[in-house]
Amino acid sequence: MVNWSRGPETAECAAVVRAAIEQRHLDEDVQSVVFHDMDLLSQRFDALRSAFPVSTLHAVAIKANPLVEVLKHVVGRGAGLEAASIEEVEIALAAGCDPSRIVFDSPAKTAAEICRALDLGVMINADNVAELRRLADLRRADHRSVIGVRVNPMVGVGRIATTSVAGTDSKFGIPLDRARAELPALLEEMPWITALHVHVGSQGCSLDQLLDSAVAIEALRVQLNGGLGTDRIDVVDLGGGLPSVYTSTDDVIAPDEYANALRRLVPSWFDGTVRLVTEFGRVLQAHCGWAVSRVEYVKRIGDARLAVVHLGADLLLRAVYRPEDWSHRLASLDASGEVPTGDPIPWTVGGPLCFAGDIIGRDVPLVDVRAGSLVLIRDIGAYTMSMWSRHCSRGLPLVLGHAATSSGSDLSVIRRAESPGDVAAFWSVDGGRGASGPGEDH
Repeated sequence: MVNWSRGPETAECAAVVRAAIEQRHLDEDVQSVVFHDMDLLSQRFDALRSAFPVSTLHAVAIKANPLVEVLKHVVGRGAGLEAASIEEVEIALAAGCDPSRIVFDSPAKTAAEICRALDLGVMINADNVAELRRLADLRRADHRSVIGVRVNPMVGVGRIATTSVAGTDSKFGIPLDRARAELPALLEEMPWITALHVHVGSQGCSLDQLLDSAVAIEALRVQLNGGLGTDRIDVVDLGGGLPSVYTSTDDVIAPDEYANALRRLVPSWFDGTVRLVTEFGRVLQAHCGWAVSRVEYVKRIGDARLAVVHLGADLLLRAVYRPEDWSHRLASLDASGEVPTGDPIPWTVGGPLCFAGDIIGRDVPLVDVRAGSLVLIRDIGAYTMSMWSRHCSRGLPLVLGHAATSSGSDLSVIRRAESPGDVAAFWSVDGGRGASGPGEDH
């Protein structure tokens, strides 16, 4: 039974940290390490699959976590992948995903990108009427891609407006009222459209919003098929949409709860009439990731105790800039990875970047913090590494995957840390690939 409201506890993380120290992944010269719990990811994906019909394509959102080794893991368990850019399509291919199980979503697809996707045979969700017309011009009779239309269900924004995508002013999709009026003629003109795509957002969105969206898109599907006199529109892409629990005030919506509610409201999605597609990311990944970062300095700022660590707004962009909406649970470990004992006292935890707001926690109760200690940062498996900031040109940390064994933790390198030279190459004209010689193309 998967607990969707929590990830590993402090003691569990500490045991893995000690294994990393013993295996020399985390010595005194390593400032930060990101960990991914591959067992928990497997459990969550398997639970998601069991909640929906067997025919459902669960296309895990790459934008939540683009680490190829993590994506390979879920693809190996039967996942597809959802790409929000042509670059993410290539990441999906690198992860070994069959093109027919890749979903390409983007509101800004170029003609070249569409041609690449059509040639591969990936599913394409068109964002607007202009894109549908572009598809009509570019598509050949032998192309195998499933083509869908994104519809804005107009169910309103959630608690976090900037990440909600179903408001009246959303930049995504065809508004529902226009879709009802315009899609019938377009479907007559474009017989290769067979899918509808809908999405409302994830964090801060309620179950009611998700269900209202589903009811609206099914009513549209029934209307369109009724006008066509066929069941041609037989694929519904639900998007993502389930929040993760970062704090005690966040809602818990388990995938099985969501699926059971859908089954009651939209039974045709569960009787074989429709093939469903999902695009979950955060709810699968967030709790599976956590990090430790070494305390470099401690000091007093007025009455506050400040611990300076090596992860800040580079990794935790949303938590730093929008702390009222995003937060992460912090705990302290000693330099050997043990959980310290004693009474906690409030600390401010600051990151390494050169601006005053680079603070990842204020008044955080921590025990026995000192230079060389480790700060544990939980629930970072989604929308952290994928949003890495290059401000101050800090290098990406080492990323380790771990799985439980009878003797402890099996650790594997998911991504090597960037060296200062790697970062210098990143900012160089050729990205470190070697300069062009005289007469060569630049």
